[in-house]
Amino acid sequence: MSVVLTPGQIQARVRQLGGQISSDLGDQPVLVGVLNGAFVFLGDLARAMTVPVQVDFLRVASYGSGSVSSGRIHMTKAPELDLKGRAVVLVEDIVDTGRTVTWLKQHMANLGPSLVKVCALIDKPERREVELDIDYVGFNVPQGFLVGYGLDFNEQYRYLPGVYELKISH
Repeated sequence: MSVVLTPGQIQARVRQLGGQISSDLGDQPVLVGVLNGAFVFLGDLARAMTVPVQVDFLRVASYGSGSVSSGRIHMTKAPELDLKGRAVVLVEDIVDTGRTVTWLKQHMANLGPSLVKVCALIDKPERREVELDIDYVGFNVPQGFLVGYGLDFNEQYRYLPGVYELKISH
């Protein structure tokens, strides 16, 4: 594995994102984390906010146990808070093809929030298959399959404090 983002780089950027989202959205936004990958990022982001926030989670599946998206998306856990009229920030660990986030934004819009913004720790725009604007991006990282800081490969490596490129032999 090789280091892509150090813990210090991540924490500095998360503090900036928390301040920016707080300033942009004001009081009481709802951070909705996409499980499992975003839980570490969401926890740090919530603590970096300078306004009161609420936190909820949802879970979707598109990868299974492989390293490439299956292309099929299904929700296995829906948010539990009432999001009607609320400013919602969908918090993702990584966006590559954009299919999952596009699907989630549509789904979230159907729940009646006043707005839905997307905050991603890592964006891989060169892998995009659908047009998508991400409102808050931590880092653009073009290289490799990434693990650590919540990102996994077969449920391994989430515990690592930084982000690393994992060499996968096919």
